[in-house]
Amino acid sequence: MNRTKGDEEEYWNSSKFKAFTFDDEDDELSQLKESKRAVNSLRDIVDDDDDDDLERVSWTGEPVGSISWSIKETAGNSGSTPEGREQLKGRNSFYTQLPKPPSTYSLSSFFRGRTRPGSFQSLSDALSDTPAKSYAPELGRPKGEYRVCSLERFRSLQDKLQLLEEAVSMHDGNVITAVLIFLKRTLSKEILFRELEVRQVALRHLIHFLKEIGDQKLLLDLFRFLDRTEELALSHYREHLNIQDPEKRKEFLKTCIGLPFSAEDAAHVQDHYTLLERQIIIEANDRHLESSGQTDVFRKHPRKASILNMPLVTTLFYACFYHYTESEGTFSSPINLKKTFKIPDKQYVLTALAARAKLRAWNDVDALFTTKNWLGYTKKRAPIGFHRVVEILHKNSAPVQILQEYVNLVEDVDTKLNLATKFKCHDVVIDTCRDLKDRQQLLAYRSKVDKGSAEEEKIDAILSSSQIRWKN
Repeated sequence: MNRTKGDEEEYWNSSKFKAFTFDDEDDELSQLKESKRAVNSLRDIVDDDDDDDLERVSWTGEPVGSISWSIKETAGNSGSTPEGREQLKGRNSFYTQLPKPPSTYSLSSFFRGRTRPGSFQSLSDALSDTPAKSYAPELGRPKGEYRVCSLERFRSLQDKLQLLEEAVSMHDGNVITAVLIFLKRTLSKEILFRELEVRQVALRHLIHFLKEIGDQKLLLDLFRFLDRTEELALSHYREHLNIQDPEKRKEFLKTCIGLPFSAEDAAHVQDHYTLLERQIIIEANDRHLESSGQTDVFRKHPRKASILNMPLVTTLFYACFYHYTESEGTFSSPINLKKTFKIPDKQYVLTALAARAKLRAWNDVDALFTTKNWLGYTKKRAPIGFHRVVEILHKNSAPVQILQEYVNLVEDVDTKLNLATKFKCHDVVIDTCRDLKDRQQLLAYRSKVDKGSAEEEKIDAILSSSQIRWKN
């Protein structure tokens, strides 16, 4: 086909393919434009399902915490699919700017089943639940789908770093992670770590990405390079979650004891090892007692689950339920656990009360709150407050006589009346109204008791008494 000179010039000027020239296209301006084009290609919204034959990065739609969805690298020339696009439409997230913490999580409260002061949970759950927003503060809300493109044309280190700078400047976590995956695949880890050390935004994205995909080896290498000794220790400690065998987990925890934790975390790692060691001994002994059928408590209340890998509070409840009367010298003794792990009095009393009340062991409940002074006088004392004691006893269907005894020990009069009314402790309500000389309240309560009952007769006797000077 013949073209005129004008047609040829128009073809070369309008074609997306450039004719060969001897010009140097690797100047900074060209590199910057090329990086911008690549990053914008990743961000552009696609309004149709058109496919082309360009080399692509595969977007799998798998969630990665700090990004709306993660990108997995694939070989070139893999086509995008409508299914993949639909997955991309369904996920988005964005985070606020936060200062970089010295350590992303701490064991200080995990051992007792808590995260930072507030909510309670198990140790495993706490370790698994690291806040994503600490790692991706620059993530913006995606506006739509992403047009896939090839990053393979960025071959030199300078080109790759320019590409990363452009991705970070767009404040889009998806694009940053896509570029980081490309750099992770095409750069040695020494060079990658060195360059990211001075690029904190990209570094935080990479750390969280490695945690999400479970690349523990590369993550540990990164922490060593950055000299983050505490995070290195915590990441190593976290590997115990992947060990199912109790004996192997115990031996692994033993190797964690000498790692460079903070003083508080080091104590909790030691406690974790000691607790699992105890649990293994208790589990073996109790399994034997249960199978033999010679112990009443195991025969009447068969165990529903193993004690292995349970939190400390759960272990204490178990010991109070099955081993409450054992001497302090045994590993399964509740008192032994309290002293070994320095459990506060309030936590111990609350747990022991719940366990003994569930067994309806009311004598044990009474002994739990009975104290004796140096003169030999006894007194009831509850570090958790008698109002909580009453609530727990009622939840475990305690008899009215026992409820009344503990309702009477509540110091605040209004709280006492409310609890007595709520749980139908009639004698407590009647006696309190009499002591308050509140005739109107006593008359009002008379209508709530059964006609002809002993409580009604008691109220009538009090109302007719001339010894009481009523205040109303």
